[in-house]
Amino acid sequence: MITIASATPHHAPGIHEIELASFSEPWSASAIEYEITQPHSICFVALDENDALVGYASMRHIINEGHISNIAVAPAYRRGGIGAMLLNALMCKAIYDEMIGVTLEVRVSNQAAIALYEKHGFITEGYRKNYYSSPTEDAAIMWKYL
Repeated sequence: MITIASATPHHAPGIHEIELASFSEPWSASAIEYEITQPHSICFVALDENDALVGYASMRHIINEGHISNIAVAPAYRRGGIGAMLLNALMCKAIYDEMIGVTLEVRVSNQAAIALYEKHGFITEGYRKNYYSSPTEDAAIMWKYL
């Protein structure tokens, strides 16, 4: 069974491990810990039945909008609905905080993530050319209005 909980600085090393396995330019453990402690940040972790960290999601609350920074799941736990659970937790918090919408950028080649976001009502509003590096790639800008 997977449980979603608020992230604490204690979770930063585990989040960093998932970052390393998920992204070509991962955040450092200190950057993750900093992000978790900021008042505008909303960070959740997914924990398995042994309290092992298997996924995380982060979003910044900026004025009246949410900006999803990252959602990632440990490789051994992917395709099991954990990403959807984390996204749902962010969306519930956005509604609770009366945000008008939530946005994110995603690599145009990341079809699994794009499909997850579309399934949850996000639409592509535009593109950022060469937004990503390692490798260089465009980003789709997606929004969900609440």
